[in-house]
Amino acid sequence: MIVLTGANGHFGNAAIDFLLQKGVQPTDIRALVRNENAANELQTRGIGTAIGDYDDRASLVRAFTGADKLLFVSGSDLGKRLAQHHNVIAAAQEAGVKHVVYTSFQRRNETESSPLWMVAESHIATEKALKESGLAYTILRNNLYLDFLPGFIGENVLETGVIYVPAETGRVGAVLRAEMAEAAAAVLSTSGHENREYDFTNTEAVSYDEIAETISEASGKAISYHSPAADDYIQTLTGFGVPAEVIGIFSSFAIAQAQGELNATSDDLTRLLGRKPISVREFISRLYTQS
Repeated sequence: MIVLTGANGHFGNAAIDFLLQKGVQPTDIRALVRNENAANELQTRGIGTAIGDYDDRASLVRAFTGADKLLFVSGSDLGKRLAQHHNVIAAAQEAGVKHVVYTSFQRRNETESSPLWMVAESHIATEKALKESGLAYTILRNNLYLDFLPGFIGENVLETGVIYVPAETGRVGAVLRAEMAEAAAAVLSTSGHENREYDFTNTEAVSYDEIAETISEASGKAISYHSPAADDYIQTLTGFGVPAEVIGIFSSFAIAQAQGELNATSDDLTRLLGRKPISVREFISRLYTQS
């Protein structure tokens, strides 16, 4: 039995789709959902469901009982995440789960000086707790979702002609979320992944100068890259009415890119997918090619 948390989110739902494509029977999949409405669509596909959430350890024990493997998708509530993650690990121990696959994140700096410390702290602590739990584990260190890269580029880049983000000369090895989910499904549906850590990052990392060049070639419009000071970036987004929470996330990840936090490459995804992931350049070229 494979149990998946976050089953109604993009990553978890995509992982279910890929498990089915790989021949896993719907009756061998159980999805953790928060309510009956969320369970309906999955149940029509023959997939088992369990009601529960990360704040309710008893519900997690019930959902995890009988699981051979558990896809543990990290929580999104940063303030409560570490306590919730401890609940998941404790419930997995109590339920007798044999193997936990955890979605963590790519990083270099593991100290409070990291611009991503608000994200990093709970991930680092969760990885440590998993390793000390006695459970077999696989840690997936996800780079930036390639799906989010247009947000850093700017939705009006073809009109403005400028990518405006404080990433300096930093490079990013972003990967499509769907390909990360597909690779996670490969880990869940095959053996030999116990007590391993995989870097879910691309085979090439690119700079925003290179991204600007790719957009120019694809769109036929001259695009340049400007890296402002972080404070100027924040003030500019504030002036456009962007919510403070969104500004905080984008500025933190932009600064992290400037500091090389996401400048990582790996062949792990290539091995798990059986092909190279879509490159940043290819994704950008497809997105901005003139119709």
